[in-house]
Amino acid sequence: MSDHQTTRREMAGLALAGAAALAPQPASAKPLIPIPPGIKIGVSANRAHEPHLRYLKQLGVQWVSLAPVQAEANAEGFIRQRETWEKAGFKVYNIGSGVGPSGSLHNMPEVTLNLPGRDQKIEEYLNYIRYLGKAGVPYSTYAHMGNGIWSSGRITSARGYSARDGNANSPDWKGRWADKTYTNPLSHGRVFSEQEIWDNYTYFIKKVVPVAEEAGVRIGIHPDDPPMRMLAGVPRCIFGNFEGYKKAIEIANSPNIGVCLCVGSWLEGGKATGAEPPEVIKYFAARKKLFKIHFRNVSAPLPHFSETMIDDGYYDMSKVMQALVDAGFDGIVIPDHIPALGVDPASPDTSRGAGQDGSYRPSVGLAYLIGCMNSMLKSARSTKA
Repeated sequence: MSDHQTTRREMAGLALAGAAALAPQPASAKPLIPIPPGIKIGVSANRAHEPHLRYLKQLGVQWVSLAPVQAEANAEGFIRQRETWEKAGFKVYNIGSGVGPSGSLHNMPEVTLNLPGRDQKIEEYLNYIRYLGKAGVPYSTYAHMGNGIWSSGRITSARGYSARDGNANSPDWKGRWADKTYTNPLSHGRVFSEQEIWDNYTYFIKKVVPVAEEAGVRIGIHPDDPPMRMLAGVPRCIFGNFEGYKKAIEIANSPNIGVCLCVGSWLEGGKATGAEPPEVIKYFAARKKLFKIHFRNVSAPLPHFSETMIDDGYYDMSKVMQALVDAGFDGIVIPDHIPALGVDPASPDTSRGAGQDGSYRPSVGLAYLIGCMNSMLKSARSTKA
């Protein structure tokens, strides 16, 4: 038999496969909450108040990525939050990362490491997604780190602005999340195996998928920050490298589960991630699994990085914007971990939202980054491959 002939058994198999591919979704599944096409340059924001709204309008921002308020983290609260911003002329892309009665629903060690309280955390997270769906919010970010985001403090850059520093050889190298601090050598008293981490992720995501599909909500999974293969006894084997990400999204096997690509976190890993950002963008965008971009640069890969302004890091961020345009990305792109620009790094007042007297203070760094991003977007559109 030649290579181009097909047996009856093979034909039957192909027919079954085709039927499965064309089969309707379960009755409980809803279409994804719609978002308009095109790249949306937006910002992270908290409560809406007039000076902040006015400043964002001056920057030309239309889309916002909002933080939840624990006391109002329910369907009614999310509806009020969305409507408040919409009345002011903005559009809400997401409300997240999650929060519930027990606290943060993001970077949950109970879930990542199968610790006591896992099922309670998962149920709170499922309710959070249900609330977003009822509120008509199309997206939320989730991170699967078991011992927080690691840093070694802050540094003053050569240009003189203050930014997060990440020196893995520093005595100040620690993980933090939700008022908890994690340190070497073992953040949870033992070494976890990679298989445990994979099994715990699978257990979690298989519970999340049907709820996300019922709600019509997209969930983008954030890279590990930083993406070290092992950190204080906890493997970061899934969301710190390209192959791990691909496998994880395949396990989820849902149009609702995809990627929040934090470019800064990815760049912290350097070659160890297995792919540069444009390759990651091309792969997941082609599969409609790329939902959100955190547009951030760093000074160098591990073992020592510091966060930088877009134009001041080791990677050419225009390549990222060009890749998004070429891939036809339809999600939101936001500045992330904005360095303290326009303030004295030695001053204790390096907050981005208020002056020393508590008054609102517009972020100079945010304005700089939004301008850079809009310029890159216009250039990328004019030179689309």
